[in-house]
Amino acid sequence: MTLLRDMCYPTPSELALAARALADAHPGRARLRQAGTSRGGRPLWLLSVEPSGRTRGAGVLVVAGAHANEPVGGATALALARRVLHDPATRAGGGWHFLLCADPDGAALHRTPRPYSLLDYHRNFFRPPGPEQPEWAPSLLPPDLLPPETVALTGLIDELRPVLQVSLHGTDLGGSWVQLTRDIPGLAEPFAKSAAELRIPVETGASDAAGWPSPGPGIFVMPQPGADAAGAFHPEDTRLSTWYHAHRYAGTTAIVEVPMWASDLVDDPAPHPDPRGALRILAGRLSADAALVVRVRERVAGAPDAAAGPAAASGTDRAAGLGTDPGSAALLRAVDWTLALIPRITAEWTGAGAPAEATAASIGSIDAFGRRLSLRAAAMLLRVLRAQGHPGASGLDRLVTGWCEEFAARFQARRVPVATQVEHQTRTVLAAYERLVADGTVNA
Repeated sequence: MTLLRDMCYPTPSELALAARALADAHPGRARLRQAGTSRGGRPLWLLSVEPSGRTRGAGVLVVAGAHANEPVGGATALALARRVLHDPATRAGGGWHFLLCADPDGAALHRTPRPYSLLDYHRNFFRPPGPEQPEWAPSLLPPDLLPPETVALTGLIDELRPVLQVSLHGTDLGGSWVQLTRDIPGLAEPFAKSAAELRIPVETGASDAAGWPSPGPGIFVMPQPGADAAGAFHPEDTRLSTWYHAHRYAGTTAIVEVPMWASDLVDDPAPHPDPRGALRILAGRLSADAALVVRVRERVAGAPDAAAGPAAASGTDRAAGLGTDPGSAALLRAVDWTLALIPRITAEWTGAGAPAEATAASIGSIDAFGRRLSLRAAAMLLRVLRAQGHPGASGLDRLVTGWCEEFAARFQARRVPVATQVEHQTRTVLAAYERLVADGTVNA
């Protein structure tokens, strides 16, 4: 196929401008409206492409930008909107609705429009702590403390009652996979075909989906409400996320992941010779790497007291001259959240529940997952130290640079152009929609 041209990840403002242009060019079928406001006062924009004679329900809701460090979703949302406008076969009875960026505050802090290396990507990295992520917040906070982005998203689901909700995500390095709240029979074949044509590996042992049923390579079905929550490596419970909110209206949610850098090591189905031994090694390395970041964190601000909560840590940060602006404070909250996850994760990897059998792909995915945790914490802490002119920045900079180089070398990373990422996500979303049309779930 023709090589897809390269492009940048659009900012929320650029997404809104492009969506406004689409709505102005198609006044009878496309419209842009504000669906809410972020904690920082930024608008949450919803682009809708609807048939004439609007129908309530049975439509599609596409959510982009739920994770600030996964910026491909906005570009995919625009590509899908254009495809729907010009292809009658894609028109859902209830229309297609695109939340262009679910976390514009986070997107303002993660500034990597066109990273050409993992180091470029991590220079301005930001991923908020779990309670500040729109989709994950309901699994970690009581209803009266949910952020406005979550309230807006669940409000849209209640209003639109989508038969299909799609959340567009990405990973820094690895392969592509899809998580489903209900199985969509037949999705595995077009998903795998698209990945093969675009030279994107399929992540067959995604650590995000550890222990979940897999009806086909790279397709994973989440635990159902009322079932035991499988998957050992995350503090969040997927069943309490906004992904399951669509089940109130008999909807299904698909989370489509695509890599910024590809690695064939996550697509190796061969049995690993010693999974438990490998996990012990990975746990040891993760603990050692995290300890290096913790030592820097302690030197610059004092160790945050987990029992005392974020307020105590932020007070210490203010006394040290850190976190005095909202951006630095957000970065430090994310650093502390990430570092606090690691002891639990290493305990899971070395505990009695560690798998006795696993594929090389699964161990590769876990290896990448562990590397990115300590790297992300270090990268976000480095941003704060640089902003404050702290003398500890130079040593941390060498650590981040070395880890990025080791990560890329270990996984033989090759860059996936943004346009290729967008094309694969677009094909996968349309394939999911077509399968639901074919089995009568959606009335096209």
